[in-house]
Amino acid sequence: MTPDEFAAATNVSRETLERLKAMDRVLIEWSDRHNLIAKSTLPDRWERHYLDSAQIAALLPADAKTLADLGSGAGFPGLVLAAILADRDGASVTLIESTGKKAAFLREAARAMGLSGVTVIPERIEAVKLSPRPEIVTARALARLPKLLEYAHEIGGENAKYFFPKGQDVEAELAEAATYWQMTVKRHKSLTSPSGTILEIGKLARA
Repeated sequence: MTPDEFAAATNVSRETLERLKAMDRVLIEWSDRHNLIAKSTLPDRWERHYLDSAQIAALLPADAKTLADLGSGAGFPGLVLAAILADRDGASVTLIESTGKKAAFLREAARAMGLSGVTVIPERIEAVKLSPRPEIVTARALARLPKLLEYAHEIGGENAKYFFPKGQDVEAELAEAATYWQMTVKRHKSLTSPSGTILEIGKLARA
């Protein structure tokens, strides 16, 4: 998938595509020195990483402006969503990433993208308290759902909406999580993986 094919698939604005191209240039530069993403996925990154992240944007509430991404890594999905949400007045995105080199990448990429509404917090998720709490919390490939909800609830509380891409074990993870958590769940089919699901979770509270 090329950047133009990505834009056609997602219907992002020209400005958003330019932001993502700027992110990609920094990603490629840093990937020569740091293992930000698996090198085997670099040739297919516009589908495997950018599209996989961007598909979440279509699921977000239209009036949501504050988002926190947990374990942001190479910026998927948090920095991609920040590029898209930048078209919303007053939007702000917080990227939480404890690994120093990845946090440094996120800051450099956000600067290159011209994203003034992005904050990078180089701390462990357990140490972070956000006030006010974000309306949206996302995470990709961070932890199994029971542990992920533990992290996420501390950040977003009961009123946030949570969006988590998951693989073929999603039902087992949901069953395990139901032992500890009460929540509403919507399942959205992934555009990039036949066995993938994006979980939309709301009203999250301890069981």
